[in-house]
Amino acid sequence: MLLLSPASTSLPSPRSNSFNFAHGRARLHAPLKLLGMAKESSDSGNVGVVEKAAIAGGLVSTPVIGWSLYTLKTTGCGLPPGPGGSIGAIEGVSYLVVVGIVAWSLYTKIKTGSGLPNGPFGLLGAVEGLSYLTLLAIVVVFGLQYFEQGYIPGPLPADQCFG
Repeated sequence: MLLLSPASTSLPSPRSNSFNFAHGRARLHAPLKLLGMAKESSDSGNVGVVEKAAIAGGLVSTPVIGWSLYTLKTTGCGLPPGPGGSIGAIEGVSYLVVVGIVAWSLYTKIKTGSGLPNGPFGLLGAVEGLSYLTLLAIVVVFGLQYFEQGYIPGPLPADQCFG
């Protein structure tokens, strides 16, 4: 939205002397001031909570997936289940979080023409970028795993890994 300032009744500054010679006489014009204002995010209060959850989830998920992909590439298996299956659960949820962030980003890109907002301190934008890079790493490592080993381990322990 552009706002125009009202015409000033005070004398203009000496550096803004512009004359209009319309109708045979000189008139002094004050320069027109334009002010551009960006619209603040006025969506519901839940968006802030969703953004913060995505930031926290993304900042935790991307290193977990990095560890998982490194383990997959070096051992041929994902992370071990851990006590009570907790490490395996964190691994699985991390994959879902990254896919969810990328899906949210793509939906927003299609709907608005731009990606996710930057969020506080630019963290949501950073998490969005990291999620795309993580998805690329997933595709590369899974592809290498399939072509070198002939399989991609499933989400549950099987005969090949931890079975």
